[in-house]
Amino acid sequence: MRRWLIALGVLGLGLLYLLAIASGSTSSLTDYYWWIFALNGLLVLGLVAVLGRELWRMRRAVRERVFGAKLTLRMTSMFALVAVLPGILVFTMSVQFLNRSIESWFNVQVESALDRGLNLGRSALDALLADLAARNSVAARELANATPALQAERLDRLRSQLGIRQLALFDSRDRLIAYSCPDNNMSPPPPPAASFGGALDATSEWRGIEGGGGATLLLKVAQRINRIGYGDTVTLVAVQPAPQQLAVDAEQVEATRADYRKLVLARDGLKEFYRLTLSLTLLLSLFAAVGLGALLSRRLSAPLSALAAGTRAVAQGDFSRQHPIYRRDELGILTALFNRMTRQLADAKQAEEAAREQIEANRAYLERILAALSSGVLAFDADLRLTAANQSASRILDWDLNMLALTPLPEWLAWAPALEAFVSSVYSRLDRDESDWQQQIELSDGRLLLVRGGLLPDGAGRVVVFDEVTDLVRAQRDAAWGEVAKRLAHEIRNPLTPIQLSAERLAMKLGNKLDAHDADFLQRSTDTIIKQVAALKGMVDAFRDYARAPASRMAATDLNAIVREVMMLYESNPSVRMDLHDGELPILADAALLRQVIHNLVVNAQDATLDVAEAIIEIRTFIADQQVVMTVTDNGAGFPPEILPRAFDPYVTSKAKGSGLGLAVVKRIIEEHKGSISAGNVSPHGAQMRVMLPLSETPCVAVTS
Repeated sequence: MRRWLIALGVLGLGLLYLLAIASGSTSSLTDYYWWIFALNGLLVLGLVAVLGRELWRMRRAVRERVFGAKLTLRMTSMFALVAVLPGILVFTMSVQFLNRSIESWFNVQVESALDRGLNLGRSALDALLADLAARNSVAARELANATPALQAERLDRLRSQLGIRQLALFDSRDRLIAYSCPDNNMSPPPPPAASFGGALDATSEWRGIEGGGGATLLLKVAQRINRIGYGDTVTLVAVQPAPQQLAVDAEQVEATRADYRKLVLARDGLKEFYRLTLSLTLLLSLFAAVGLGALLSRRLSAPLSALAAGTRAVAQGDFSRQHPIYRRDELGILTALFNRMTRQLADAKQAEEAAREQIEANRAYLERILAALSSGVLAFDADLRLTAANQSASRILDWDLNMLALTPLPEWLAWAPALEAFVSSVYSRLDRDESDWQQQIELSDGRLLLVRGGLLPDGAGRVVVFDEVTDLVRAQRDAAWGEVAKRLAHEIRNPLTPIQLSAERLAMKLGNKLDAHDADFLQRSTDTIIKQVAALKGMVDAFRDYARAPASRMAATDLNAIVREVMMLYESNPSVRMDLHDGELPILADAALLRQVIHNLVVNAQDATLDVAEAIIEIRTFIADQQVVMTVTDNGAGFPPEILPRAFDPYVTSKAKGSGLGLAVVKRIIEEHKGSISAGNVSPHGAQMRVMLPLSETPCVAVTS
């Protein structure tokens, strides 16, 4: 809009200037007045179109609630009001002044003064003309008595004496007889017939005023002369120029009077003419003022709109907005302050982001450290709400601790009742605000946790660190039992052979020397000693096997082949069944040790089903999660709940005559094969042993005994 208004403004000034020039009656553009007036009218229509379009845009912006639209519309209205009221006042006063001025121009006194001035000029000319006629009459009387030969001489003398400019004498046929003039270059006056026509026929004298070219008036007098004695008439013509100033004044008065007469006739049209010109000028001025007001309003509100947009951006977190400063007034100062504020906010945000990134990096580093820790770490605030936990804590406790975030520790039991032992023990220690403590906790599934806790600096919270030490305690226990078994095997095995030999020698030496009754008693006693010694040797061998690590010889073999080989020993037992995987199950193992494992598991299953009417023992093999799985399931009584968590501990057994080392040895052999074994009960009753061994990619070889 700015370019349009500038272009229309320049064009409007030019057209108004041309219209003002064309309004003058003496201008060369007067004849093109209506063309210029039409161009100004078209300009008014153009301004109306541009302003209408701009006002429509403003109204639409107000309806759409564009920021600054109401301010722009209000300022435009104020500019229009400021322009319209003085414009209308000036227009009204100008029209009234024009009407009064035009009426004053055509006052009766002015017209009378012009007529009197014209009459005065005419009276002066008439007086000069009468004086010239009197002098011409004197010359005519002198020439009436002169002979034709003396007429030319007397004509010069009379012109000089009487002070006449030109004297010419014509005969009756209008032929020039004599001519007198001080300047020989001046041409004589025209013949009387050409100048006066038939005016001299009716009278003997004629007077007249003629224009001599430019602003000169010529006074002419002609008189008939009857020459005495010659019977012929001649005409004497006298020509005298009027005074120059009098001629100019007379001509000016005459022209002014003529113009005045024209203005009198066009007085009403002149009023309408000037009113149209003033009205068009008023419209152009008003529309130009309104357009200028709209432009200025937009320019004034534009910085505010830009600042509002920048403020919205700042409210949304964008501090990169910088607005150019085009002025040095208060709006410019406000824009500069806004730019400074956004720069400061951007710097503060950048510093905050850098600090947050550093904190996040430190936090991520700490989380990586905590994630890499095998120990579980829990952080609590002052109200014992969980604020942080690593993955190892969730893994060890076997619970998703993210579900317990910001949950007080005592309320954990509502979500995780399986953690009752852990929660109760930890809460009892944390509630006492002990600075440093350590405790071993046994979970409901039999696992052991070594828990340590303490206060964070400045009392900001508490931290709990724990490790699962089940395997460590079991390994320590196994090592201790192994050492005990080794010592027992050594200490017990040495006296068993002498005892057995002594009993046999007693039976052999004394059997023939005693009577039958005593001999029988001796035989039964020595047999008992020998059997118990043999039983003790078997127990000592079991101790030795548990204490001594098996010397395994690993080779690629097929688990199904080993199972089938062992099951050949139980073909006579119909309760033993097999469900083996189709195809080979390649593993890297010691076949002899695996046979011992399978044999021990089947024997335990048989012992568990002795009192079952329809005993079922099922051996099943399959592949799961890239591991070879073997299960031995029976429908016996199952493991007692108090023994199940410690089924693989040494000397833990539910058998009346068991040593409690069978499953411990099996577990050690499976772990030697980098596998795992677990025990569990099945529904409705029975037990299941589950062995998992790594699947080997090495081809199987033939199993040898």
